[in-house]
Amino acid sequence: MRLPGLIFFAVTLLFNTAIASQYSPSASQDNELIEQGDYINSDGQDVHSPAHTRSGNAPDGASAKCRDGTYSFSQHRRGTCSRHGGVAEWLN
Repeated sequence: MRLPGLIFFAVTLLFNTAIASQYSPSASQDNELIEQGDYINSDGQDVHSPAHTRSGNAPDGASAKCRDGTYSFSQHRRGTCSRHGGVAEWLN
């Protein structure tokens, strides 16, 4: 009876560790971004939510600047900046 519970716990732990390792912003990026938070994208990956920067410059890993001034870290074009006025410009 205990073995299925232990297996479930181990699988859950491994899955959560794999998800956490997919997205790990640098300490400097976390300090530069005003808003914190993340979401799970359509691929099941953890992605930082759109955020303003303290300097106003594009942070590492940003894919687009939204019309409200936030920077998006979206990995797909569809839906990028959808709740932030749309895309103002795509970044490299």
